[in-house]
Amino acid sequence: MAPPSDPVNSTFSVLKSSKTDNYFELRDGKLSVRDFPLLTEIPSNVTFKPFSSVCQSSEAPLPLFQRAHSLSFKGGFLGFSQNSSADRLTNSLGKFTGRDFVSIFRFKTWWSTQWVGKSGSDVQMETQWVMLDVPEIKSYAVVIPIVEGKFRSALHPGKDGHMLICAESGSTQVKASSFDAIAYVHVSDNPYTLMKEAYTAVRVHLNTFKLIEEKTPPPLVNKFGWCTWDAFYLTVEPAGIWHGVKEFADGGMSPRFLIIDDGWQSINLDEQDLHEDAKNLVLGGTQMTARLHRLDECEKFRKYKGGLMLGPDRPSFDPKKPKMLISKAIEIEVAEKSRDKAAQSGVTDLSQFDAQIEELKKELDEMFGGGGGEEKGSSKGCTSCSCKSDNFGMKAFTRDLRENFKGLDDIYVWHALAGAWGGVRPGATHLKSKIQPCKLSPGLDGTMTDLAVVKIIEGSIGLVDPEQADDFYDSMHSYLSKVGITGVKVDVIHMLEYVSEEYGGRVELAKAYYKGLSKSLTKNFKGTGLISSMQQCNDFFLLGTEQISMGRVGDDFWFQDPNGDPMGVYWLQGVHMIHCAYNSMWMGQFIQPDWDMFQSDHLCAKFHAGSRAICGGPVYVSDSLGGHDFDLLRKLVFPDGTIPKCIHFALPTRDCLFKNPLFDNKTILKIWNFNKYGGVVGAFNCQGAGWDPKEQRIKGYSHCYKPLSGSVHASDLEWDQKKEANEMGKAEEYAVYLSEEEKLFLTKPDSDPISITLQPSTFEIFSFVPIKKIGEAVKFAPIGLTNLFNAGGTIQGLVYDESVAKIEVKGDGNFLAYSSVKPKKSYVNGAEVGFKWSENGKLGLNIPWYEECGGISNVTFVF
Repeated sequence: MAPPSDPVNSTFSVLKSSKTDNYFELRDGKLSVRDFPLLTEIPSNVTFKPFSSVCQSSEAPLPLFQRAHSLSFKGGFLGFSQNSSADRLTNSLGKFTGRDFVSIFRFKTWWSTQWVGKSGSDVQMETQWVMLDVPEIKSYAVVIPIVEGKFRSALHPGKDGHMLICAESGSTQVKASSFDAIAYVHVSDNPYTLMKEAYTAVRVHLNTFKLIEEKTPPPLVNKFGWCTWDAFYLTVEPAGIWHGVKEFADGGMSPRFLIIDDGWQSINLDEQDLHEDAKNLVLGGTQMTARLHRLDECEKFRKYKGGLMLGPDRPSFDPKKPKMLISKAIEIEVAEKSRDKAAQSGVTDLSQFDAQIEELKKELDEMFGGGGGEEKGSSKGCTSCSCKSDNFGMKAFTRDLRENFKGLDDIYVWHALAGAWGGVRPGATHLKSKIQPCKLSPGLDGTMTDLAVVKIIEGSIGLVDPEQADDFYDSMHSYLSKVGITGVKVDVIHMLEYVSEEYGGRVELAKAYYKGLSKSLTKNFKGTGLISSMQQCNDFFLLGTEQISMGRVGDDFWFQDPNGDPMGVYWLQGVHMIHCAYNSMWMGQFIQPDWDMFQSDHLCAKFHAGSRAICGGPVYVSDSLGGHDFDLLRKLVFPDGTIPKCIHFALPTRDCLFKNPLFDNKTILKIWNFNKYGGVVGAFNCQGAGWDPKEQRIKGYSHCYKPLSGSVHASDLEWDQKKEANEMGKAEEYAVYLSEEEKLFLTKPDSDPISITLQPSTFEIFSFVPIKKIGEAVKFAPIGLTNLFNAGGTIQGLVYDESVAKIEVKGDGNFLAYSSVKPKKSYVNGAEVGFKWSENGKLGLNIPWYEECGGISNVTFVF
């Protein structure tokens, strides 16, 4: 949606609220909401101020300003003061016990997930928000730690049911002793409306970000794509990419976007020559101490010659080679872990381990084919690359890709927020870069041990001076844009908080970097060409999303547990879905949620595919060469590479909010979404793993990996959350279709719930389509193409009159509708066709793909 057409820098003054009494009141150590205590034993140094008393003017668009103030009686700000100034202050916000909550907390620096409990002591470290159930008033309240001045905040657990807030600047040079608005509280009788209203209020107050409704997501959100990461890891190179895209095309599944992930950049280690590329890197981890030494592509891409892959004599590519390299690199990683474990246990003689590691590394080098020097005419040391011929390098490669694969609309490349994992090497480019040691916030001590963090601390960050942030991103992105790249996947975003000591703290450093990134995005990638990743912390969302409109809502897709749990190939997949579903509760207010890639030949590929089908975001895979399940992909993707996408983003149903769908042994994850002409509920058995607060890691709970029973009802759909869906929620009757059981039946709002039993790592998708009356006797509802998971997403248009139903359908395959009466005739694109109808109301016919019509068919039934 385009932003409102208000003057850019207008400031609106406060409007009087229609209500004068605030729902919240802080008195005698109690924060009450509509006279019911929410928090008790609140210290006397804590304050509450109504929204309208704090936010009396704003540069937000007038409609948002008016919306926030019309609801200002439902929220306000918490603050506190202490006697001494400090760069990190912790204070109790009060106590609650015996009250259900759902929250989001950071389990790693980069990633967040869901957590539930009943008291302030159950809250996890680095919590981003807490939603409390308030059944006394049939409502929900949210506490959102935010930014004030140069400080950001998070919620932490306290003793005896207390919930703490921690405000920190990230620099010992930046101190404060008091805050007026360091957290925001809001109440609503609808949990989804609550999040919308609360983050609208925060947006109007801070004016440092924009809501998703003010921005346009990138076009790839409606398309199918391929990411190179799990196919190649760091071994990615042009021939492999080419053959990978060709495999999809040959399988009738041409990707509309391509993401060239980590491995394409010019990086090296500090001990190497200044402009020599690092060689023979394979797995994530080996590159995390490396830094950019040039701002263009590395040698293996620079030496690509235009036309190389277009002719009949194009270089071959062995699809087994990446897997062999990855397997050997895993051997090295396991050996290194064994050495580290031995060292921790007190072993002093590690020579045997070191010898084994060196031998394995030698074997890896031989598999690569040895070293390899700089190619001729590569302009060694050039950072502007203006001297490079257009017939070489990334420009020639992207041109050849587009010439051969006509549907390839977008080509993105990966980079870290600091350039590379280790930043930019000092002296290697025109940028002023400095090696900054990393310092972790004490709040991160409660998070999971992470190889990336260990490596980044080990190598420090080559940080470009924030005053050059504009130049930094424009230098990278303007080059990429010129060579055919249409967007970037920006990763490792939260390393900034590690290196903010000398730069005015984490808020000021973040503002400088995000401003530069946003300006470059607008200039070089049409304002939308960016996927944010490893960014699931409130610093990013509150400070970095003024322009960015799409981002990951889950951690990485792991095809197996990196720590060796053999069940991880199964239970990690359910964990991924929980991350995505619950993170979308808040992240979806800022950005288009991206549920990440998966591999179509994985043991749980169908499980992932079912969730991606109704997530409301793009569908993309990271298949290895030769590792595709095209039958599965055809249940997700149209022949033209677009997808039957839902019109909202998927969210957990209300009865799941305060439950633990990972290891409570009873809760099925249910997510809801809408198509243009119906609602959809996905039920997923994700049980089997989750966070362990004591071990501070995500681990398997094998006793929970078992069949579960539950139920689904039309009321699981929050019809009022999308204007286009509101009328559908008023239907007297629905046709319901189950994608996996292939069942069709009718239900009413007052019908009993639909019972279901799911095996571990399986799912069912329920399509709810309003029944319409055609004339006096016919009840009708179009389900869509049932050979796709999201059948309802195939229906693009729908018109009824007295004796006719006209349906515009995209795709090919088995069209299904419910019809209480047998039609007299049926037509597809004006030509009469046969159909099948049965007494139970099943009405079906087959639709071919009409290329000349963009895959759109006009289906007509005459009664």
